[in-house]
Amino acid sequence: MKVKTILVSQPKPEGDKSPYFDLAKKCNVKIDFRPFIKVEGISAQDFRKQKINILDHTAVIMTSRNAVDHYFRMCQEMRVTVPETMKYFCISESTAYYLQKYVLYRKRKIFHGKQTVTDLLDVLKKHKLENFLVPCSDIAKEEVVEKLESLKIKHTKAIMFKTVASDLSDLANVNYDMLVFFSPAGIKSLFKNFPKFKQNKTRIACFGPTTAKAVEEAGLRLDVHAPNPKAPSMTMALEQYIVAANKAAK
Repeated sequence: MKVKTILVSQPKPEGDKSPYFDLAKKCNVKIDFRPFIKVEGISAQDFRKQKINILDHTAVIMTSRNAVDHYFRMCQEMRVTVPETMKYFCISESTAYYLQKYVLYRKRKIFHGKQTVTDLLDVLKKHKLENFLVPCSDIAKEEVVEKLESLKIKHTKAIMFKTVASDLSDLANVNYDMLVFFSPAGIKSLFKNFPKFKQNKTRIACFGPTTAKAVEEAGLRLDVHAPNPKAPSMTMALEQYIVAANKAAK
């Protein structure tokens, strides 16, 4: 059976350039985008239950734009004035630049890695005496906390936002040849919206080992898994599968 339609469970890429647009044109497939999950901030009242004093910390580790947004939102809601001496350690350069939305970039101590927590370790080692706050979601990866613990760096994990399922009810009667997932939360959202979902001939593609595990635990058949030795990206893995599947279906 040919793959003609694909639903990617992420927001549509901004601008005109994206590997997904190239894939759609190259393989003559229709690709739609729809976030299966969304982020919501937790209330200041719920945050207080964690008994965390933001100003006890001298540095903040920002792992995403969501972390940046909800850190400053929480400070505002709790009427906390962030001192100019606060240091910011960001997972990537783009996250660091995003801080400009809230602080005067040149007047702050801001550090960043390339793209992963491991990249940031060398910088963190030079600031081991800081007391770090780690704003995160309710389903945050433990990698950051584990790295800090391994370095014996003082830190506090602060849940400031949560991941919830999007309302997908308008897709009830829409069928796609393939669904693409990037997190276990996306799989949970699928079944929360459609408890009676049956895979049948629908192909499932996913990115990362934790998502693959969630697919299998949900009793679904995993057809495309990235990254893999032949395809480091999702779009490359999709292209290889589509070319082979559509050729075989002729």
